[in-house]
Amino acid sequence: MRKFDIPDKYRSSIISEVKRYRRIADPLKKDFSPTRLDFGSVVFYLARHFGFCFGVENAIEKAYSILDENPDKNIYLLSEMIHNPLVNRDLQERGLRFVFDYTGKQLIDWDEISRDDIVIIPAFGVSLEVEKTLKEKGINTQVYNTTCPFVEKVWNKSAELGKKDYTVIIHGKHNHEETIATFSHARQSAPSVIILNLEEAKQLGKIILGEIPTEKFYEFFEGKYSEDFNPETDLVKVGVVNQTTMLASETQQISDYFKEVMIRKYGAENIKDHFADTRDTLCYATNDNQRATSALTETDADLAIVVGGYNSSNTTHLAEILESRFPVYFISDAEKILSKREIFHFNFHKKVDVVTRNFLPGKRPVKIAITSGASCPDKTMEDVLLKLISLFVPPEDIKGEVNRVLNELKTVGN
Repeated sequence: MRKFDIPDKYRSSIISEVKRYRRIADPLKKDFSPTRLDFGSVVFYLARHFGFCFGVENAIEKAYSILDENPDKNIYLLSEMIHNPLVNRDLQERGLRFVFDYTGKQLIDWDEISRDDIVIIPAFGVSLEVEKTLKEKGINTQVYNTTCPFVEKVWNKSAELGKKDYTVIIHGKHNHEETIATFSHARQSAPSVIILNLEEAKQLGKIILGEIPTEKFYEFFEGKYSEDFNPETDLVKVGVVNQTTMLASETQQISDYFKEVMIRKYGAENIKDHFADTRDTLCYATNDNQRATSALTETDADLAIVVGGYNSSNTTHLAEILESRFPVYFISDAEKILSKREIFHFNFHKKVDVVTRNFLPGKRPVKIAITSGASCPDKTMEDVLLKLISLFVPPEDIKGEVNRVLNELKTVGN
């Protein structure tokens, strides 16, 4: 596996050691059980997979390299490099400016950007419309492109579906940068529509089956379908692709659902003429992280901590998986752990910050499940671990306890 040159400030000696141990013990990555770190009064269940993925490390390496190599240039990034406030803030402090914010609001007018400037395409990719604007300004869109290869894989699958006259159903958040880019690419070669979840899939399925009038399509999916979309002719052959950070299990549910819809309408013997198998578009890192998080729910933890950017789709889905089993505290960094009694965390359902008191149970040992999103640096995860450890271990003993635990690494169940 390729190693990326990312700033040392994002690395962690503790997390690196844990990950090294797991790679040695499980080189084929078939064991998704968490790593158990026992500090006596507190026990952590650390997810098997978490933190920076291939696409994120690739984007960060390129962005910092571009900044280092072009100190006298105006350097812009189309939107957030990744959904992590620490990384984005550091890039801004080094002079990089964002053209759009993560909601799609334009922050810098195109007239301010010239052909002599550098514009970096983020890991989420870029819409064809924005790419055209850049090319018209004489800006090279390939040299400074950090689009994740797994995002490009979804685009390629969409194009492949279009060549075979399939309509592309995109499982994603319609206002997310990646989905905007995927929708832009997909609709160039195929009729396309965006759905958020299984509930919206069922609305579309009822339209296909004639259980809901076809004209309702335009009401239900306003702003989420390609130009001249005709539900009567464009929903005869379908294939499902996804925003790579969505719940992989839900994408599979949606895909399975549409397969059943097509069987009901056209018969099992004709399914290949109406439904395309697109399972190979699922991002391996998203899938691994979600499976590892699901394994945390099988532990006897008292609560769960999820670390990452609050506008990170993949991190939010990890919190969703864990909330079915534990109280979940979604935090961006160690500073959100205010004390042994209070934590300042993000309610991802209501999209607000809240303070919870007495978040730690009075029993000993306290058992905490912990993971982080694909855009969260290992150093941030280390800081959270050390802050939690400090609530139970005297300051002078922490270093020795960390060394002891790292020397005694044991996976759950072994």
